[in-house]
Order: sequence, then C-alpha cells, then structure tokens
Amino acid sequence: MSLDARAIYVTALRNTHAVEMQALQIMERQIERLQHYPEMEEALRRHVEETHGQRQRLEDALSSLAESPSTLKEGFLGFVGNLMALGHVPAQDEILKNAYANHAFENFEIAAYESLLVIADAAGQGGHTTGFRQSLREEEAMAARVRELVAPTTRRYLDLTLAGDKADR
Repeated sequence: MSLDARAIYVTALRNTHAVEMQALQIMERQIERLQHYPEMEEALRRHVEETHGQRQRLEDALSSLAESPSTLKEGFLGFVGNLMALGHVPAQDEILKNAYANHAFENFEIAAYESLLVIADAAGQGGHTTGFRQSLREEEAMAARVRELVAPTTRRYLDLTLAGDKADR
C-alpha cells in the first residue's frame, strides 16, 4: 500500500492531535496535585488553555480535509498520559520528576510541530501552517518556561523537604 503526501499529512495531523490530548491529560492531573508550587501551577494552567487552542487548530485542519481525529490513538495516548501523570505520585520528589518530564514532553511537541510543518508543505497543505507555527511558538515558550522553573522549583522542594514538610506537590 502506497501512501500519498495527503495521507501522510492526515496521519501527522491525527498523531499531533493525539499528542495534544495526551498533554492535556498529563497537565490536568498535575494541576490537581500542585499545592506548594504556584508558579508551575500557573504555567500549566496557561498552557492548558493554549493546548485547547492547538487542539482546535488541528481539528480545523482535519475537518477541512473531511477527516477527524483518531479515537483509537487518542484513547490509548490518553490512558498513557494518565499513567504518566500518576507515575510520579508515590515519589517524595514528584514535583521534580514532573518538571523534568514536562520539559521533555514540551520538546517532543516542538519536534511534532516542526515535522508537521514540513509534511504540510510537502502535501501542498499550507492553509493551516500559520496556526501550526503559532502552536510551535507556544510549545517553545512553554519549554522555556518549564526550564526556567526547574531551579526555583528545586529550591522550593529543598526548602520544604529540609524543613520536614511534605514537598512532593
């Protein structure tokens, strides 16, 4: 079975949409558990709103092609996202592990959008690339914000832990 550029583009749109849905699951679970880290909570809440816009841009692109997101991929990645978010819960240093994972995941999304832009161009589907570039900028900004928060989050974790307080979240 040979794929054409349009089919590859549709697959890339579906994959990126599923990744955004996974990101929402991860961030929403983390926000529920943040108590001592208001800067991280604020960054995640803001990015959840951005992610809803990113999801909508992807859905608009799929709809313009008479296509829809993959419920199978999204169901699976949503499940994985919840597992990822809960995977660090038992750890005393949950907040640190989540910060590392968030930084890695944001860079994963950056790569997904960079790839999607190349595929859109190859498929002659430039109609939504302005929105995808906006999504890419949002992911780059969030990756930078999470990276900026690693040191102050670590300091806050240390202060709480050394004072004998529960510092995981």
